[in-house]
Order: sequence, then structure tokens, then C-alpha cells
Amino acid sequence: MTESFARRVLERLRAIDWADDFAASDHANSRALLMREYLRRAALWARAYGAEQSWPFFDIAEHVDAELETPPDVAAEVEEALAGLAPTSLKRTCRAALRWATLRDSRDDLPADLPDPYEPLLLMYERGGGYFLEEYLDLNGVMIRLGNVESNASVTPFLTLAPATLDALDAEGEITYYAKVSEGYPRNNPRGIVRRRIDEGQTYDEAFTRHLRWEPTEYLKLYDLGHNEVDHVKITEIEAATFIESVTTKILGSPSVTP
Repeated sequence: MTESFARRVLERLRAIDWADDFAASDHANSRALLMREYLRRAALWARAYGAEQSWPFFDIAEHVDAELETPPDVAAEVEEALAGLAPTSLKRTCRAALRWATLRDSRDDLPADLPDPYEPLLLMYERGGGYFLEEYLDLNGVMIRLGNVESNASVTPFLTLAPATLDALDAEGEITYYAKVSEGYPRNNPRGIVRRRIDEGQTYDEAFTRHLRWEPTEYLKLYDLGHNEVDHVKITEIEAATFIESVTTKILGSPSVTP
């Protein structure tokens, strides 16, 4: 018998180490991207169901099906798993993710044009715990602006949620990404990507290789000296993630997470 979506989400929540500050710091970049993607998805659902006042940390399933009930045994187990967590909105999102999974178990007519709202948030929790909400969203390693429904609904989607891709985005220091472009290799399909990391005054230039890892490169230094004919353009983290996942998929097959 296939395990229910609700039971899977419950097991994921129970396995999270909410106090793992080291993981939160190690995964600061990917956690920020995942939180921004959750805020975007939640904004889309809030607009679709007239729930803008409830955004961002709210029970979307309640707006889709007000009569939905979480199985009592699962509801009791999740309350036990969430005991002692803060803030209140964090526990609310965990219950909401469970109720969303319950909705998926009971209905197959959910809007196909709207993405799974809670998967990015669950992945963020699994990569270092929760958050604190004050003037900014504090992810225990990075702080981001909350914004509003409209500003979040219009941001660039972050759809590359496979663990290997997320891991490749996490590194120490201030990072700038570049795509190597030339004729036949535009920005959205470059020859390769490189990044420059500046950490504690040291500069590290690295290329993402077919070994599916970042390795030292002299490309940027040689380019500055006029020894490289291949040009490059600055790109965003999301564009870098898209390239990383495309290379990983070509070499290893389809990613394990479907947004």
C-alpha cells in the first residue's frame, strides 16, 4: 500500500533537527532561496483564493477546502513533534503543510497552474531548521526582507529544488556567478559557469565541472589579462542553479525533487 502524502510529511517534520545552527549556517544561501520561493508560491495561492490578508504563513488548504480534516492520529503526532517550537507562525506552517498533504490525499482536482506551496519551505526546514520573524525574516544565517503579496508574486521562480543543486549553491563568502557565453552559447545555455567567492579577504575562482562540483579555475584571471577569447556575463543565483541542475540531469538523470 502506498504511503499517504500526509504520513510522508509527518515523517519529514519529525526528522528535522530544529536546533541545528551549523546546518543553517552551512546552507544559508539555499535556505534563503527556498524561503523566497515559498513566499512567491504562497503569494500566488493567496491571490488565487482572495487570502492576501492571511499571507505569508497561512493554511492554504483551509481556503481550498474549508471542510478538510486532518486524520486525528496524524494531527496528534504532529503536535507532539512541534512541541516547544517557536515562533507560532512556524508551527502554523508545519500544520499547514500537513493539511496540504491531507488535501492531496483526498483530492485530485487541485489547480494545475499553481505550484506545490509548501515543498520549498519543508526543504528549507530540513536544511537547518526554522526562522524568526521581526523586521526581517531571520533564517539563522541570513536575513531577507518579507515584502508583500504583489512583490513576492512577481519575483523570478526558483524551481531547481534537487538536493544536489541546493548543495552546490551553498558556500562561504560573497559570491558572484558568471556564464561563459559565445556564438551558439547564449546566457540561457552557456558553455559553462564560474563563480568568484570572496571570503575573509581571500578570492577563490571556481568552475562547476562535469564532475558535478566546483573546482579551481584560472579563467577569470586569464580573461582579465586578455588571454581568454570566451566572454562571460554576470548571472543570478537562480540562473546558476538552472545550469547546475541541467548538467546534473544530463549526467545522472532526472533530479529527485519535482517542484
